[in-house]
Amino acid sequence: MTVRRVVTGHDSEGRSRVVDDRNVEPITSALTPGFAAYRLWGGDEPPTFPDDGSPSAVETYFPPRDGSRFVIITHPPERATPSPDVDAAAASAELERQMPGVTASMEPDGSGMHTTDTMDYLMVVQGEATLELDDGERAVLRAGDVVVQNGTRHVWRNYGTEPCTLVAVSIGADRTPTR
Repeated sequence: MTVRRVVTGHDSEGRSRVVDDRNVEPITSALTPGFAAYRLWGGDEPPTFPDDGSPSAVETYFPPRDGSRFVIITHPPERATPSPDVDAAAASAELERQMPGVTASMEPDGSGMHTTDTMDYLMVVQGEATLELDDGERAVLRAGDVVVQNGTRHVWRNYGTEPCTLVAVSIGADRTPTR
């Protein structure tokens, strides 16, 4: 998939301008053949205007409080497995370099379950995804379906035969203790 990103900004007189127009390269991993994440935009602080349209520096894949991320994610079918000759440690280190903090958010049992301090707006644009929550509750989502993910523990699965592509916006949020 080719993803083109067009960014607007302001010139020195405050007039609107297209300041960037380019294809975004995907983040991929030898650990999950067919997986791709396109980091389209994000910031670790609320935006201010006028601006020059330059991407903000971000430290982690998931945003901190008041930060945001805009991504496209492609999940391959569940049966996709790494090549037998993949160096898992090197591939994990590369993934952490490209998506800082993702592996730390994952539960250590390898299930893919994770929890982030974010509110996520997701839309399935291709294929089918299964959102699994605590205690095995599942929601099957197809193209056009949307999810508002409120910081819950979850995992995304693709039990279909075709890749599933999701468009997502994540906004960093505060987590309050449950009673």
